[in-house]
Amino acid sequence: MTSHTIGPGFFTLVAGTCVFGSQLIIVGHTYSIAFYLWALAILLWLIIMYTFFSAVTVRRDKPTMVEGINGAWLIAAVATHSISILGTLLSPQVHSGKEIILFFTLCMYFLGCMLYLNIITLIFYRFTFLRLDHSALTPPYWINMGAVAITTLSGSTLILHAKSWSLLTEITPFLKGFTLFFWITGTWWIPLLFILMIWRHLYHRYPLTYDPQFWGKAFPLAMYTTSTYQLATALDLSFLTLIPRIMVYIAIAAWITVFFGMLQHLYHNFHNHFLSPPKENNYEKHL
Repeated sequence: MTSHTIGPGFFTLVAGTCVFGSQLIIVGHTYSIAFYLWALAILLWLIIMYTFFSAVTVRRDKPTMVEGINGAWLIAAVATHSISILGTLLSPQVHSGKEIILFFTLCMYFLGCMLYLNIITLIFYRFTFLRLDHSALTPPYWINMGAVAITTLSGSTLILHAKSWSLLTEITPFLKGFTLFFWITGTWWIPLLFILMIWRHLYHRYPLTYDPQFWGKAFPLAMYTTSTYQLATALDLSFLTLIPRIMVYIAIAAWITVFFGMLQHLYHNFHNHFLSPPKENNYEKHL
């Protein structure tokens, strides 16, 4: 948790918990379990957020920017926005203290925006001014887009719940503009990331073998699809729904490809460890 390169991955605990809680509300209409998951996510967020950033700040021997920064750092923003989304979805079920919950989720939205803007500045600098070897262009860099996609989803969710609190109603024009700003940022990233993927795997012929990090590519594509659909609803822009109608198939194809790659990887590992004949050791050869 205190590593520059591995530590940010722990934020997926927060994001995954909140995504599951949101799923229980949207699909299963189960609010009680989702509330406990939200509380758990907030606790995990506090522990991981301040453990990680405190550790990388006070460490004496620090890696270079080339070695230390990667797209996984943006999961800190993803985790923060996931808490905002789940809390906003829970707010209609709270009769006493609804304004407090919405104020908290609004603050988490802006905090996630701050984290993204700070971290993406370092990543953009690393992309454009420091040497980027094709082997270092790992799938988590797709979170460059996925992090602003969930930012868009968080802002759109707040806009759709604006009538629940007078302050949200007052700042809705600002939220709409700010959320649209992040959506177009995520849209800008998609062609560039595809170009860099072609540069890595076709031009440099880097092997396209399964790696658990490829899930960091499937999630952003699906999140962009969801966030664009919600943005179209929040801003009443029906023509934008054309994008998720196309992107949903790209996201599904990415998920299926990674999933079957994982199954093949697990099968080969199982076959090599349990089904392959054991190698003779020197003692057996001597006998």
